[in-house]
Amino acid sequence: VKQIAVPPGTTVSTASFSDDVPQPTAVASSPGSKDQIKGEDEEKKKKEKVGKKGEKKEEKQQPAAGSSDAKPVSVSRLDLRVGCIITAKKHPDADTLYVEEVDVGEASPRTVVSGLVKHVPLDQMQNRMAILLCNLKPAKMRGVVSQAMVMCASSPEKVEILAPPPGAVPGDRITFEGFPGDPEKELNPKKKIWEQIQPDLHTNDQCVATYKGVPFEVKGKGVCRAETMANSGIK
Repeated sequence: VKQIAVPPGTTVSTASFSDDVPQPTAVASSPGSKDQIKGEDEEKKKKEKVGKKGEKKEEKQQPAAGSSDAKPVSVSRLDLRVGCIITAKKHPDADTLYVEEVDVGEASPRTVVSGLVKHVPLDQMQNRMAILLCNLKPAKMRGVVSQAMVMCASSPEKVEILAPPPGAVPGDRITFEGFPGDPEKELNPKKKIWEQIQPDLHTNDQCVATYKGVPFEVKGKGVCRAETMANSGIK
């Protein structure tokens, strides 16, 4: 670059340079615009979260399709069968309990624990026909698991084992006219099905076992009954 000497006292103007050089322009931003956008995003997220919670709540409130809760509480849900008490003995650890082996028409007998010592002599428990509730959840009674329950006419003073009709055999189903349906494989203790049905079980004035007045029946063979206890509860 060739340098030109400037005579003393001469002033160089910079106007021509400043006119040609573009000046940077400041971008004006409105105060609080970033905060406003941030606030809108947070509000949107909150609404989405609330919406998801509402959807989950609705899903929980809807009952599962085919749920057993939809079935009415009825005696048809009980698996009541004819059984034969093959043998009975005193419970080793409980003075009031018998331990029985009972044929209910299955491949092998079920073990049943019954509080009948005070009401039925041991010799009368042997080779005896009875009615068994077979779909209660098995329960341990003083160390022995009971797999069914012997059905009895019962009062505070007396207990009698219900008897099936003549000709009935182990495994025969007990049915109730007007209450169709198949029993559940196992009653859920939390649903309290047995506890809701039991108050409607009674013997009538002819000692016939009934549910809401409808007899316990073995189809084609007859009805079930107590020996002497009329108008008594059944459990």
